[in-house]
Amino acid sequence: MNILVVEDDARITSFLVKGLKAEGYAVSTAADGDEARELAEMPGGEYDLVLLDLGLPGTDGRRVLQVLRARHPALPVIILTAREDLDTKVWGLDAGAADYVTKPFAFQELLARIRAALRTRDQAVAHQLSVSDLRLDLLTKVAWRAGRRIDLSVREWSLLEFFMRHPDQVLSREQILSHVWEVGFEPGSNVVDVYVGYLRRKLNTPGLPALLQALRGAGYRLLPSDAPSSSGPPP
Repeated sequence: MNILVVEDDARITSFLVKGLKAEGYAVSTAADGDEARELAEMPGGEYDLVLLDLGLPGTDGRRVLQVLRARHPALPVIILTAREDLDTKVWGLDAGAADYVTKPFAFQELLARIRAALRTRDQAVAHQLSVSDLRLDLLTKVAWRAGRRIDLSVREWSLLEFFMRHPDQVLSREQILSHVWEVGFEPGSNVVDVYVGYLRRKLNTPGLPALLQALRGAGYRLLPSDAPSSSGPPP
């Protein structure tokens, strides 16, 4: 488990790093809001939890939280701050923080809150499918790619779920029609091509590797973004 500590007070950072490492956590740190925002905007899922101070130099901690929520919706963030006013607490929780801890704090209580936040995250992950930077929530029926929400129609969601349960596998039109529409192949029907086209336009975001690819004469496949592409032009 890798925890990111975003704190500008070197004494508090040192205290947290020492204590968390003693509990078996890997710890990374950021000393100001600009560094934290840069880390937050990275597409990878390097961190399991973030401890975030709000009173940061550079980019304010509030803005860092907003970026974290946009880029990594499932990443638990615990606000760790000296601000005790009710309005700030309410804002932080409404903005997506998993918890709010005021300074000074008891380290054992903080550990308990960290464990609780990680348990909640693990329960949420059990209801999700993930391929590279693409995530599909099986409860809300919403997809996310690189932190960007993708709203789907009922048919698009069923189609994406089928692809994500078979990543890197070439799926023929017959297979897709049978599993998603639950009907046999109908010669001349282009319903699969139409809906895959809708989905491709939503997933294949400019500036990011194409995920949903067409192979001429064979079908379609969801290709992890770190895999080499060998697809041909769309049929």
